[in-house]
Order: sequence, then C-alpha cells, then structure tokens
Amino acid sequence: MPGNGTGNKAVYGVGLRDVLYPGEDAYFKSNPNVAGMAAEDDHIIINPYSPRTDAEKQAVMVNEAARVLMRRGDAPRPQFNLTPMQMEKFKDYSKNIDDIRQTFAARMISNDPSAIEPTDEQKAFAVELRKYMGVK
Repeated sequence: MPGNGTGNKAVYGVGLRDVLYPGEDAYFKSNPNVAGMAAEDDHIIINPYSPRTDAEKQAVMVNEAARVLMRRGDAPRPQFNLTPMQMEKFKDYSKNIDDIRQTFAARMISNDPSAIEPTDEQKAFAVELRKYMGVK
C-alpha cells in the first residue's frame, strides 16, 4: 500500500504524493502525454513517464493544486460561461460543466496553452484565483 506522500512537500497547501497507486501508475505509463493530476485523495501526483522539464512540472503542480483547492471548496469556484470553442476543446474531458470550468481556470493560471481564447470574465476569475493562491 502506498504511503501518503513525501512528508512536508506541498504546493499551495496541497500535498504532493510521490508514491502512485497501481491504477495511477498503469494510467500514467499508458499516457505519457498526461503530465500529472489532482488525485482523488486531493494530492498532486506527477507522471514519472512524462518527459517534462522542471519548469513544466512546476506549472503542472500549480494547475493541479488549483484544481484540488477548488474541488475542496478552499478556493473560489468559477461560474463563468465557456465559449462554444472551449466546450468543443474539452468535450471529451468531462461531462460535468463545473469540472470543465475548474480545469479551464486552473490551466489559465498555469499558462497552459489549452486554455484557449479566454473571455474577459474568465481572465478576471483567473486574476482572483491567482491572488487567492499567491501565484505570481
């Protein structure tokens, strides 16, 4: 059974777990394009099979920390509308609109290029989320 993580390591108050569960390991091994995720236990996990630079890993950790904080209700949750283009981009990501909004917001604050053409309302939310988290 994996441990709880690496002890004191945390990103914006969210634990970073370095030991993967067997299902997570299998998923990551099969999907090296996925850099990391906000695990169901509210920890950040990084894909050891994904060839990312340290800077890219840091961006993934910001992204996933934001997702955990919003999911737990510890950070503001977005209520903004998504554009038709954004909905098309994320149509296979989730059926839950709140999950898509949170993912989009997290990607905006981590400067992920998949956060395409953000609206002024979405940008304003990202500014507030960055302030809340202390992200520069």
